[in-house]
Amino acid sequence: MANAQDPPPAHFLCEGEPLIAEVHIGAVDAPGIPNTAAGTVPGAFIVLQWRGVSLQLPRTNNAGIPSYSDGRWWWQALDPVHPDFAQRRGDWENYSCEAQP
Repeated sequence: MANAQDPPPAHFLCEGEPLIAEVHIGAVDAPGIPNTAAGTVPGAFIVLQWRGVSLQLPRTNNAGIPSYSDGRWWWQALDPVHPDFAQRRGDWENYSCEAQP
């Protein structure tokens, strides 16, 4: 569910095809909402729409810039113009992405 503090969707071309990335901050990261339910408050996630598929990836616990993964798919925007997007198929398959206006 979207929250008023969520950033607007970002648009990319990944492997030449449009991708929409929607970050949902989640109650854990939202200012003013304390995590008081013994760690049960939902956290951040990202929804990626690409090639007719909608992926909802939870935020990882990695330090630094937020990254999102479900163990198969990976997204991180260390460079917001060229984010890291990959899929594990035995080895990692990396997809080239570029931000669109």
